[in-house]
Amino acid sequence: MGITDEKHRVLVVDDDQRLRRFLQRFLTSEGYAVTSAEDGRSMRRAMADEDFDLVILDLTFPVGEDGVSLARGLRAQHDLPLIMLSGKNNTIDKVVCLELGADDYVTKPFEPRELLARIRTVMRRFAKRISMPEPQEKSRSPIMCFAGWQLDPSRHHLASPRGDTVRLTSQEFQLLAALVERRGRVLSREQILDIVANRNWNPYDRSIDVMIGKIRRKLRDNARDTQFIKTIRGVGYMFAPQSEE
Repeated sequence: MGITDEKHRVLVVDDDQRLRRFLQRFLTSEGYAVTSAEDGRSMRRAMADEDFDLVILDLTFPVGEDGVSLARGLRAQHDLPLIMLSGKNNTIDKVVCLELGADDYVTKPFEPRELLARIRTVMRRFAKRISMPEPQEKSRSPIMCFAGWQLDPSRHHLASPRGDTVRLTSQEFQLLAALVERRGRVLSREQILDIVANRNWNPYDRSIDVMIGKIRRKLRDNARDTQFIKTIRGVGYMFAPQSEE
């Protein structure tokens, strides 16, 4: 997958195989790149392997984690549009989902075109939110440069040496900025989690390792011959580019 990808990537998480297949066919025909998952475990695996622009998540599952706990975990680690699906037309369920951070709630059965309209609306709102300029009274953070790359904290923007925009999730951007700001200093996973998430996390959570891997791929940083992010075995990570601007 290249640095830029014109198709919006959608992850559908539902235990109903027929619905997953239908949504995959329908949304693919509308120009989306669709991946499906049947439960929380496969959802997390998919999100570790790929970046998504939107998640469509069922509220109930016959076994394992329910949609509420999955939505809560999703919101804790990712900043992206989330649409919840449910077979219940229940106001309480809708309120719970929206309070968890879901952008919309769609009741089954639904008309495919209605879901498509909601997807487009949610993604437009999200794009507008992340593209809003910083308030004028805020001081502009200096651009951080390394080996031709430019990281602009004030715009949440990363540019490659060729000038290409590199897509990062909110968490990935915060993690990279934290490392770049502290270049040459070793940070433990716990320190990184505290800086990036500012919340109590399980210190054995491997989400930092997953994000480091994704950032390395986007920086074209080979883990076996690192140019930027070095693994300090048993401790954590250090940003130490071999060539500086």
